[in-house]
Amino acid sequence: MASFGKFVAYYRVSTQKQGRSGLGLEAQQAAVAQYLNGGDWQIVGEFVEIESGKRSDRPELDQALAAARLHRCCLVVSKVDRLTRSVAFLSKLLEAGIDVRFADLPQIEGATGRFLLQQMVAVAELEAGMISKRTKDALAAAKRRKVKLGGWRGTIPTARTRAKAVAAIEARAAARATDLAPTIASIQAAGATSLRAIAAALNEQGIPTARDAGVWSATQVARVLERLPQ
Repeated sequence: MASFGKFVAYYRVSTQKQGRSGLGLEAQQAAVAQYLNGGDWQIVGEFVEIESGKRSDRPELDQALAAARLHRCCLVVSKVDRLTRSVAFLSKLLEAGIDVRFADLPQIEGATGRFLLQQMVAVAELEAGMISKRTKDALAAAKRRKVKLGGWRGTIPTARTRAKAVAAIEARAAARATDLAPTIASIQAAGATSLRAIAAALNEQGIPTARDAGVWSATQVARVLERLPQ
């Protein structure tokens, strides 16, 4: 099936020599191209990590995730074994809040692909079953206590709750501004210094706005710049 939309590609090679020679890298690029399989798609960024799978720091992965968040698109990796299977890595992906695709998983080829797919399905089914059971048990217990279910309880959010909600919104906006900072800096370096010119460049590059709708305006750019350290 052909793929559509934007993608960020992440590749990993284990040694400096391998990175310079392209050994392994070309095969990964070919696997990603085969996975995308025609269609109307565009790779908006490619990142190559040269390091050992035993290390937890991956600066190129951080940049790839930032690019995927910036463009609101998927991160595609050639093979799942290009990444260590660690809790830290999975947590980083979850925190990034993006869709990650592995080129070898759709075909479910090889022991790794089958194993991961089975485990993901098994975990999802187990969690769904446990949540369903806990919910049903809680509702049954509430009914036994003659608790009235459903409807408005007249609960008004406290000042602390409202403050937490505002803080969460501010944190998301600050994180988005941080993701946009390198792109805006490059636009400014190219000579676009006015807010309107920066907005036009962002629109031309297809960078989504905060709400993933509409086009960039000078006001929106000003708000982003206000959140960046001077």
